[in-house]
This record gives sequence, structure tokens and C-alpha cells, in this order.
Amino acid sequence: MASRAIQPVLLGCALLCAAALVCGGVFGPAQAQTAPIAHFPVASEARLAGDASQTRFILDLDQAVQFRAFTLGDPYRVVVDIPQIDFRLPTGIGTTGRGLIKAFRYGLVMPGGSRIVFDLTGPARIASSTMLEAANGQPPRLVLEFEAVDQATFNQGSGEAKPELRPAIADAKAGATPAAAAPAAQLADPRPVIVIDPGHGGLDNGTQSNGETEKTLVLNFGLALRERLEKSGKYRVVMTRSDDTFIPLNDRVKIARAQSAALFVSIHADALPRREGDAQGATIYTLSDKASDVEAERLAETENRADAIGGVNLTEEPTEVADILIDLAQRETRTFSNRFARLLMNEMKIAARMHKHPLKSAGFRVLKAPDVPSVLVELGYVSNKGDLEHLVSDNWRAKTAASMAQAIDTFLAKRLATASPDK
Repeated sequence: MASRAIQPVLLGCALLCAAALVCGGVFGPAQAQTAPIAHFPVASEARLAGDASQTRFILDLDQAVQFRAFTLGDPYRVVVDIPQIDFRLPTGIGTTGRGLIKAFRYGLVMPGGSRIVFDLTGPARIASSTMLEAANGQPPRLVLEFEAVDQATFNQGSGEAKPELRPAIADAKAGATPAAAAPAAQLADPRPVIVIDPGHGGLDNGTQSNGETEKTLVLNFGLALRERLEKSGKYRVVMTRSDDTFIPLNDRVKIARAQSAALFVSIHADALPRREGDAQGATIYTLSDKASDVEAERLAETENRADAIGGVNLTEEPTEVADILIDLAQRETRTFSNRFARLLMNEMKIAARMHKHPLKSAGFRVLKAPDVPSVLVELGYVSNKGDLEHLVSDNWRAKTAASMAQAIDTFLAKRLATASPDK
């Protein structure tokens, strides 16, 4: 869709930058086994200064870091990639802006790499970027100078910053995702693969309420579900993320397909703005090109923006022919997904409070693997006091995870029989 696509010139710039980062070893998982990191740099303070023509961003650190920065359009953003940082910034920082910057967000995008994303008020570029060493009692500082430019200058790609520092994140193959590649030993394992996908992560907190973030709540639930499934010994369980890491939506789908997954379960928690009243209970979503109701459409639109929150989405939209082929492949998969959703609803309603309309459909991108039955489970509403109490409860988490495991057993009973050792 044109509204979501990056302008051609900017796309070329971003792709060139991404290639340079990969070749220079920017986007790879850290080689923790051979070179463990004893101490991540700590960011203690961040601030903005200036006006609508020139704005300065300052990040206080406890040691100098190397970085890369580039611009993206539609909407206007500046993305800064840095090594993994322990962000200890004041609560709520970045939610309000100044001058050319509407807001900024930050967090882990993958092991070994963090990111800061600036939402701009209009076309702008980084006029200068400096990593200052500690001096005169002041800590090391990353200083970025933003300046307003016209649209033509922005379109020409002059918004890309060119720091003299080289990339500092460990080497990796282009496009690799930590959980995507199955070790050779696993390929001979006949057990069905279950992919658990805790939503959000890293710089994407998801919904929030009373100090609790969706990314943490769903990760804790995903880990509990993994433990329950692995104890049975019936499955190989793969997590799209097992820590506070940002994983792009398409990569989550790629993990499921690369593992030839028998089932993909994405875990989330919803929230309603106060002006829209209250809602409660768990909801199970399957894929549909047309949302089953207004709420489902709103939620899918919100969740599908996760890659924009991450700062970079270079995914090409599929052609009309590709859409037709994908749709044909998805028909049977959707049948299985709908069957599992019904089984899951029947099991979950014994352990958890369900939404008044527990089965819905919407166009979630993480459900679009054409050959992997997939569901997205909204465990409840963090905006609802009762649901939030459940979401933070170890007892509720254990009971609900057990109900999900039972639904998975029922759904895959036939496949489990053919995968048993005596078969």
C-alpha cells in the first residue's frame, strides 16, 4: 500500500545502509558463547534542546559507543543503531518531544543491538553526529544535531548521517534470525514443532497499565507455556523471542515456516482507551482479510504497526499474482487454524475468563504463513483491573497454560500418534 511504502529514493538509501550494516557486522546476534559480554554500556539520561529549525539530542552514557544513523520517510523518522545498551532512563522519557522531534523510543532489537527511533515533525536530517568522550566531569555523550530540510533534499537521501565510527555489533548472516535456523540434529526429530510467539519486545512495549507492560506479561506467559509443553516430551517448542528482544513481524512468520511448524501461537494482551469504555476476557483470533468487527479491525491495525515502531520496515508488498497464490495455499491452513481456535476456546473457558465474543478474525500479519495453522491469543485486557490481576498471577498463568497445552494435544493427537517412537 502506498501509504505504508517508503519512497523509492529513501528505500534505496535504507537498503544500502542495511547492507552496509550487515557487511560490517551490525545486525548479528552476539557470540555469547565465545565472547561473553560482562557489562553493557549504561544510558542514564537523555534530553532534547532547540527549536523547529534545529534540535539537539543528547544521550549520557558510562562509556563511548559506536553507532549508525539513517532517515526513513512515511512517516518521517531517524533511526540510530547502537550496540546493546542498558537503558536506565527516567520513566516516561521520550513520550513528549521538542522542536523537530515529536517523540522518541528506544530498546533492544536483538541480542547485541539496541535502537533509538525518533519520530519527526517533518523532513529533517542529522546535520552532525558526535560521540564525546568523558571530560571535565561530564560523562561520555552521544550528541545528534537535527536540522529541518525541504522535501526535495530529504528525498535525495541527504538525511543519512555519516558517522566516522564503524559498526560495533557482532557479525551475522544477512536475514538470519536466532531461532530461524533449525540445527541438523533437530531435523531428524519427528515430534511436531510448536512455535510460541510472545508479542512485542525490545523498544516496542505494547500496551501498558499500572506499571505493567504487555511485552513482559506475554513473555512470562509464553515461557510458562513452553515449560508446560516441553515437560510432556511430545513437542519441540520454539520461541520467536525468549527475552526482551524486538523481532519484526515478518521474521516471526519466517521462524514458523523455517521450522516447518505444526502450529503457531502468538500471545498478546489488549487494552482499550478509557473513552471507549471497558472490556474483559481472552479472545482468540484467526486470519481474515476482513475483520469480524470494528474492535478486531482496530486491534489488527495496531498490532501490524509493530515494524514501524521498530523503525524499519522494508518489506515489499506482494503483487496481485502473489496474493492469489498465497490465498489458495492459505485456504486449507485457515480451516485447520479455525478448528484449533474452537478447541482452544473450549479448553481456555474452563481456566480463564473469556471475552463475550471469544472467537474473532482479522488481518494480523503474524498469522499469514500460508502453510502453518496459526492463532493469535489476546489473554485479556491490561486496561481491565480484573484481567490485569490474572495476567500477573502465577497461578492463573499456570492454569491457562495447561488449558492451552490440552487444546494443542487434542489438535495434534493424530500427528502425535504417527510421530511416536514405535511408528
